[in-house]
Parts: sequence; structure tokens; C-alpha cells
Amino acid sequence: MKFTLSWLKEHLDTEAGLDAIVEGLTRVGLEVEGVEDAAEKLGAFRIARILTAAPHPQADKLQVLSVDAGDGGDPLQIVCGAPNARAGLVGVLGRPGDYVPGIDVTLKVAAIRGVESRGMMCSMRELELSDAHDGIIELPADAPVGAVYADWAGLSDPVIDVAITPNRQDCMGVRGIARDLAAAGLGALRPLNLPSIIGQGECPIEIRTDDPEGCPAFFGRAVRGVVNGDSPEWLAKRLIAVGQRPISALVDITNYVMLDHGRPLHVYDLAKLSGPLVARKATPGEEVLALNGKSYTLDETMTVIADANGPDDIGGIMGGEKTGVTAATTDVLIECAYFTPEAIARTGQKLGLTSDARARFERGVDPQFLEAGLAIATRLVTELCGGTPSPVVQAGTPPSGTKALRYDPTLTEKIAGLAVEPDRQRTILAALGFGIDAVWNVSVPSWRRDVDGPADLVEEVVRIIGIDNIPSTPLPRGEGVARPTATQAQKVERRARRTAAARGLNEAVTWSFISEAEARPFGGGAWTLANPISEELKVMRPSLLPGLVAAARRNADRGAGSIRLFEVGRRYLADGEGLTLGLLLAGDRTPRDWRSGKAQAFDAFDAKAEAVAMLGAVGAPVDRLQLFETVSNGVYHPGRSGSLRLGPKTVLAEFGELHPSVARAFDIDGTVVAAEVFLDAVPVKRASSDHMREAYAPPALQAVRRDFAFLVSADRAADELLRAVRGADKAAIAEARLFDLFQGQGVGEGEKSVAIEVVLQPSEKSFTDADLQAISEKIVAAAAKLGAKLRG
Repeated sequence: MKFTLSWLKEHLDTEAGLDAIVEGLTRVGLEVEGVEDAAEKLGAFRIARILTAAPHPQADKLQVLSVDAGDGGDPLQIVCGAPNARAGLVGVLGRPGDYVPGIDVTLKVAAIRGVESRGMMCSMRELELSDAHDGIIELPADAPVGAVYADWAGLSDPVIDVAITPNRQDCMGVRGIARDLAAAGLGALRPLNLPSIIGQGECPIEIRTDDPEGCPAFFGRAVRGVVNGDSPEWLAKRLIAVGQRPISALVDITNYVMLDHGRPLHVYDLAKLSGPLVARKATPGEEVLALNGKSYTLDETMTVIADANGPDDIGGIMGGEKTGVTAATTDVLIECAYFTPEAIARTGQKLGLTSDARARFERGVDPQFLEAGLAIATRLVTELCGGTPSPVVQAGTPPSGTKALRYDPTLTEKIAGLAVEPDRQRTILAALGFGIDAVWNVSVPSWRRDVDGPADLVEEVVRIIGIDNIPSTPLPRGEGVARPTATQAQKVERRARRTAAARGLNEAVTWSFISEAEARPFGGGAWTLANPISEELKVMRPSLLPGLVAAARRNADRGAGSIRLFEVGRRYLADGEGLTLGLLLAGDRTPRDWRSGKAQAFDAFDAKAEAVAMLGAVGAPVDRLQLFETVSNGVYHPGRSGSLRLGPKTVLAEFGELHPSVARAFDIDGTVVAAEVFLDAVPVKRASSDHMREAYAPPALQAVRRDFAFLVSADRAADELLRAVRGADKAAIAEARLFDLFQGQGVGEGEKSVAIEVVLQPSEKSFTDADLQAISEKIVAAAAKLGAKLRG
């Protein structure tokens, strides 16, 4: 939101200077993003007169000018390409050393097509005063040559740029900002001069609203006999200063009222309307050619303003070209309507269309300012363009926008820790437009739809007093060493994150929101935002993998050869949210090398190994994990994926190679493997009062290693055989590890050879041959229960 200092002072009676006002804005919560002073920026540019203009000897479109700079020195020679450059023209001169903001150039003496040029005559766009660039600036013939242009033109009016948060719809106009500053003690809010306009005759067109949900109120009036020319200098300068392009007096008036009071309006050429003007829902497939030159296809959820020939504009967002005013317009209809904020937001998001009107309507304009806004606009139209207004037509009823709250002035100290005298609170709230009776019943003004309860009133008081005045109060702390406060879930999350980093994975932090297209391969999202900030951030992620895959693609597009990512976060399911560790491996596991040959890609077993390591780090009983080939969704490649479970129902992790269709959906090439470890499913260990870890005591006796090769059915998972071997003698068997898998010559059809290394750890005495033989027989017997036989 931009405004000039003089514009602010039309609403705020104050002697405060620019610095005090900027400080006051920040203090009341209106963050100042910048202050621009055109007089300071353009202080080097002078008024100058062109004495002669001769053709350039080497260029048909250039002229060589002789310019009087007004400093008593010799005329300056300047090469100029402007079509309006001529002898006698008074314009704006930039000399060597001057910085031209519109083209980001510091002038210097230069030869242009062989002729020396010692400066330039400037256009409006080159000085960032408007978008006009069809010629150099033309000033009146009596403009004082040699004077500073910014001083003569009255440009010494600083422009203040304020960031308005979404909850402060009242400050989307200059008057709302002035109200806040007045409440903060920086002056007094000037009374609003509302004109009383008596219409003549009747409005020549019917106005109504057939969409009370999207447009509860539609006010309008006709003005006949207008002359639509250029805006007066004061209005054009004010709009230019805040970044608006003057178009015509009628259009500029609507923009001015919008910026001045936060009240968007629209003006129609009455001669281009046919039949009644109606606010209604659009018919699916209807199109509107908007004022930005683009055509938009509408659906039945959108509100339009239409006549008998179809929709004329997108209600509350942008007008249409076919009924817009031109220089030939003589009769107009001024529209002032109230549109429901939620409907405006949905329409703008669907169409991808932003405008100043949308920014205000979707925040919520003052529903009780329709008649007043229409009156202010009518007065400006009749003063600047002439014409005779008709009576106002009021279709529908705007919402009251007011609320009644019960307030206790002691809440400022209870909630904010700041004691404020009740009389001071009453003064502040009254200055902000709130009504307060003797027993602290507070009526909320119609322009403050963000105020819902007593806590909001506390916020109003505190921000006007100044957040800097809130005393710093330390939280109470008990004596002695502080007890650990981390929960079991927090400890699990920390261990998982540290383990992943220690294993060489790089942490990624991605959005919790993804697009519908990204969620679709994962079965869609259970939760969708009704009012997302972007269509790309609409669905709450059902998995961490969409964000990791998108991050991997960005890394791959930038030349990353080996991608190892992980993220600890939450996935959002229909029955709640779950703490999860997601990891992704893509690219080369090992680079090409003279010893190993070409580069080796990651496979599903790499993802499984990482998942098992993470589960072990967070305390899951990895020795009891069961491997299942089934996964919960189709994002993994069948036959190259699986899940790790405790029993058939408790799924602790899923891993595997991404399905090719998923990789194509995310536009990522090569083999991509991933895993998700469901940390919320890991069994929680019982709390113990003994936080000391037992000292490590290495075994006193040397371990014995024995290898066993079993022939087993080819469809039997090796994991089952490993678990059977481990359970053959739990006291003696410390570890069992698969080290070879073979199918081929010497192995029967439908079978495979599984070789297992078993580590036997004696406890009290070394194993004898008889002991080892007995353990071996137990192992063979346990394997036999699964149909495995010792390979001869």
C-alpha cells in the first residue's frame, strides 16, 4: 500500500514530520517497506530550453540539439532521438554524472554515431514519473530555465510504502492508516466530508442482485452528460506517485477512491449496456474479455456482473473491455457493490487473476461504506467530468459487519503483561472507531471484520501503546539442575535425524503442502486447503516422498551425480498425522572407477539397508522384523519393494524402487529408490528411572564362525530362513548373516542356494566339538521346518 505524505495529511491533521510518521507506522504494526522521495532522486535534473535542432549527419532518426541549461554557460550539444524534440521546447535536462533511474544509467560524455553528446533530454518514463516514452517531457514555455525540475514540479512529496497484513483490511485505504496514526497520538483524524447528492430523474437501467451469497448488495447510479478527458494534474500526480498509470478521468476517479478509502468501484459506459445490470452466478463456459486484454472462462461458482448480452465483468476482481468507458463516453453507470470475501478469493485462485480490487474484497471491505463510497465517487465525477446524477439504486442488503463484545480492561495485563489505565484504553479504542459504553460493552466498527473477541481488543490497545513497552518477564525456573523435558517422540526424532546424517544422507526440508498432481500418485490427500496461497500448495502431503522426489529432480537438473536425501516430518492421513522419516537415493551409488568399472546405481536393497539402520537407531527390535513384499500403495515397483513389519499388521517401514509411472509424473530420470520409516509406529520403550547406560563389557571368550549353505524353494524369502536360524539357539547364536545367494548349475530347478554365516558366542566356557555339533544340528533342524536342506 503506497501513499504520499501530503495525501496522508488530507486525512490526518498533524505537524509530525516524515521520520516521526514512519516510526509511528512501524510502532502500530504497519511495517514500512520503504520511503521514496522523488525530489531527492531527481534533484540533479534541471529545466532547460532547446535553442536549435539540426539533423544528425550520420542518422536519419537522430537530431543534434543545442540546449540552454540556464547556468550562464555555453549551450550544451546533445544528441536526441525523441520525435518531439524541436527548437524552443522547454524540457528536463540530465547532464554528465546524473543518474537516470528509469534506465539505470549514469550519464557521461559520449559519441553517438560520431557526434559528441553531453547529456540527454528526458522522458517521463526515464525519470520514473509515468510509463509515457513517446517523446521527451514538454514543459510550459514560461517554466524557469535552470531551476531544479523536482522543486518546480512539486515532486517533494515522499511516497511511503507500507506492508499490510491480511487481517488489516481497514488499512487498504489511506484513511484507515490515518486513523491508526491518530489513535497513536500523531495527530487528529479529520472529519470525513460526505457529500449529500440529490439525484434527478430516474436511473435509466434496472440494477439487481440474483446472487445474494456472492454479492449481497449492489448499489449504483447513472450520471448523464459527462465529458471523459484527462485527469486534472493533482489527481494524475497522486496516482503516478503510488505507481498507478492515469488512464482517463472516470477510471482514475475509481482508482483514487479505492486507494483513498479502500473501496473499489467500477464505471460502465451506459450506452454499451443492454437490459438490466445483474449480479449473478456465471453459466459454466461463459467468457469475459477483461480490462487486462485476457479472456477468462468462468464456472458456476463465480460471480459476474452481466447485462442482457452476457457477463460484463468478473465481480469484485476486474471489469470487462466491452462496457468500459472511453473518450467518447457521455453517460456512465457507477457501480458500488459488496462481494463476499471467500467467493472472491476462490474465483481469483481459480482464474489465477490478481488485481487491486481483489486484494481488498478478499480481505473484506467495509460493508457499510457502499452509499458513502458511491457518493464520494459521484461528487468527483460531477466536479471533474460534469454531468447530472440519477438517484441511487440499492439492490440487496449489505451485512451489518458489526459485532458486540464484552470487554474487561484488566485483560491487557493478564494476556499481554502490560498494565494500561482503563481510561487510556477507552480513549484508544474510541479513536480506532470502537464504541464503548459505561460497563465496557464494545461495538466493533464495520470496517474491522478481523476483531472477533476480547483478545483482539487487547491487541489493539497494546499495539497502539507500543509493543516495545511490554516488560520482559523471565519465566519461573526451579532450583537446581533442570530436568530433561524432551518427550519420547522428540528423542526418537533426534536419533533418527542424527543417524541419517551420520550415514551420509543430506537433510531436506520441503513443504507440508503439495499440489493435487503430486499427491495423485500417492493415492491423493486426505486433507485439502479451502484457501491455499497457491494451487501448487493445496493438498496436505500423504507422504514425505513427493517433496523428496521433487527435490531430487531439482538436484539432478543441476548436475548432481549422487543424490542422498532424507527428511523427518509428518504425513497427514485421514485419521491423523504421523511422524515419519523419508529417504531417497538416486543417481550413482558408486562412481565409475578403474577397479570396479562403470558406475553402480542404487537398488531396493540400499533403501532397505537404510530403513533397517534407522529402525535400529530408534530402538525398534530389528531382530524380530518380518519382510513382506506387499506395500500400502502403488508408488513402488512391484517385485522391487517391500515392507518391514512386526507381525502382519504393524508396518514400521516401506521401501523399494519407485514405480516408473511415478518417476515419469515427477519428470525424473534413472533409477530412484526410496523408503519411509514410520516413527510413530515404532513401539515405545517403557520409561525407566535409571537413566545410566550399562558399561560396555566385551565378551571374554572368542566367538566362533560357521557357514551353512541351504537349498530352499526359490520363492522362500531369505529373511524367513535367517530368523529361523537365529532362533535355533538364542543363547549361543549372536548373529546370522546372509553372504551368498546362488541359482544355476548344481542347484535344482525352482530352488536356490542360500549361504549364511553364523556367529556363535560362548559365555562361560569355550565350545567343544560336541557343543558345536549340537548347535549345528539345531540350526539344520530349524531350517528344515521351512523346507530347507543342507547343501552337500
